Amino acid sequence: MFANPIIHFCSKIYNWFIWIGGNLQSAFLLLIRIIWGHQFVYTGYGKLLNLDKVTIFFETLGVPHPEFHAILIGYVEMIFGLCFLVGFASRLVTIPLILTMISAIGFAHSHVFSNFHFIEDPSVLVREAPFPFLIATLTVFIFGPGRISVDAWIKRLSKNWEKF
Repeated sequence: MFANPIIHFCSKIYNWFIWIGGNLQSAFLLLIRIIWGHQFVYTGYGKLLNLDKVTIFFETLGVPHPEFHAILIGYVEMIFGLCFLVGFASRLVTIPLILTMISAIGFAHSHVFSNFHFIEDPSVLVREAPFPFLIATLTVFIFGPGRISVDAWIKRLSKNWEKF
């Protein structure tokens, strides 16, 4: 393909790295879903168990209808977090989770945005608790759940049913 053997060798090595990276993608997405899906379920369940404390906290933040939102967010994190964990309706369930994390950053961590300090020092934003959750959900929304998920299993099963 290439006249120069060095370029040919470099091309082979590069293609090998691409192949390895492509095969690790599903494992990486599974790891993200396990770690952050578990955390969503855990924090959502914790909010529902401590509804009074969460409601009071939401009141201090100025969240409208704090008890309703405490219940709503608790269930969203717990139920959609479980779907996120196993990879069921992955891209769909990331939407309310993304909105929840953006709301959390906007309400509970607004001090990061108030003076635009995060532009000069991005680590200020990265250290906020909802940020890694937001990145995890955005990653699965953009790339999908990977081959090791309920979504992929359903897709494979539906293709097999089409053959009959």
